Amino acid sequence: MTKSGGRRARTHQGRGRSDEPAGEGGPDEAAAVIAETVAELAGLVRRHKLDVLGFLLGMTQLEAEEHLRLRSKRNLS
Repeated sequence: MTKSGGRRARTHQGRGRSDEPAGEGGPDEAAAVIAETVAELAGLVRRHKLDVLGFLLGMTQLEAEEHLRLRSKRNLS
């Protein structure tokens, strides 16, 4: 696997929070990026039958999605 530098640029939207360094998203944005990235990696590990890595990535994706689900649920109430 080679690194081609073909990563998509992410736009950072300021949330006006004083506890975050300038230009960085909060934990919700981090969880969203993690869930998306892990989903892409999961396809790679499945193709190469890396079962333990696939399990760990699956757990990571579930945790990130759960964070987002709970966060959106709190925002609705």
